[in-house]
Amino acid sequence: MSIDYVAGDDHVVTITINRPEARNSLDAEHFFQLRSAWERFGEDDNAYVAIVTGVGQDFCVGADLKSYIPLITALQQKMNEGQEAEIDGYRLDDGVKAVLRGTTLYKPIIAAVNGNCVAGGMEMLGGCDLRVASDIARFGVMEPKRGLFAGGGTTVRLPRQVPYPAAMELLLCADRVSATRAYEMGLLNEVCRPADLMERAYDYAYRIIANGPFAIRKTKESVLRGLATDMEEAYEIESEISDQVFSSEDAKEGPNAFAEKRTPDWKNR
Repeated sequence: MSIDYVAGDDHVVTITINRPEARNSLDAEHFFQLRSAWERFGEDDNAYVAIVTGVGQDFCVGADLKSYIPLITALQQKMNEGQEAEIDGYRLDDGVKAVLRGTTLYKPIIAAVNGNCVAGGMEMLGGCDLRVASDIARFGVMEPKRGLFAGGGTTVRLPRQVPYPAAMELLLCADRVSATRAYEMGLLNEVCRPADLMERAYDYAYRIIANGPFAIRKTKESVLRGLATDMEEAYEIESEISDQVFSSEDAKEGPNAFAEKRTPDWKNR
């Protein structure tokens, strides 16, 4: 199966992990496809918001341990020996880029969590800005149960996104928690019936794209860059980005549309 990429005429892209026969786990090919999907989304000026979801009973359960871990071991060995970390076109960083670790993707991303979201699924969730989950979804940082490490961003992002005790419960106990418990922890924006999941995700997407796309993208950039530094530098970043937004065409169009009582014609610049 595949990573499905659908770009709508409404500026919303839907990325679907479509490998239900393997519980939406990711082998080298699917990590590569998912990374490529995020890169395609980032490069498409007509794509303002992405929704990522899964097919079947799983959102994403992370790496396909049978095939992917041996490949990673081989790639790591090549890198340690000073060789190029690539085998058959697959690179060592495909996995971390696929789960949105260390990217500069400043467009909003919405997770529509249809089912089990564990291991690499949780890593990717940490790179999503808004999260809607079906009430049958389950969440967990499962790597420690197998003697592994959540190195796709979870140990860095999770303690910054939810209260420290909640983050450490997920990280250290390595238990699965229900969607209701994940919502209580602050991990989710909303829990809904499975039948309502995509409708709720698209509702968030349409509320976002009603706003100026350039301002939205720059707002996310300010937040992510600011979180990665101290307060003083974060304020400098905010001022730099504020100047960019107030000098944009959209910053002129928004007030004009308001004064003329019409819908803004955003230029995304």
